[in-house]
Amino acid sequence: MKFSKLIIGFALAAMLFVGCKKNESKTANAKDTAAKKEVAAAVKPETASFHIEGMTCAIGCAKTIEEKLSKMDGVQKAKVDFDKKEATVNFDLDKLKSEDLVKAVETTGDGKTYKVSDVKTGNKV
Repeated sequence: MKFSKLIIGFALAAMLFVGCKKNESKTANAKDTAAKKEVAAAVKPETASFHIEGMTCAIGCAKTIEEKLSKMDGVQKAKVDFDKKEATVNFDLDKLKSEDLVKAVETTGDGKTYKVSDVKTGNKV
């Protein structure tokens, strides 16, 4: 009995250890991608800010939305503040519209959880 508990405990610990390593490399790749995008200057720089309802945590929700926005072609920088439930995105108006950003957020996850409101644009970067 003790031996089987020991084996199960060891297997769980090994899975957690391996799982964390994979997550770290994904996070590092996302940061590298975001850093490369900042190098390319926007032809028509624009800033959009908006309110996001439906987020329940900073790591799972806000971070996921921020990463999805950051990976979009034309986005220079995306920041999602979980506490304020707000997002601010610097993007190239030549490649994207604010509606594209809203659609990206609202289709994240199951497509029903997040709702965007109070979209403000027009602030040049």
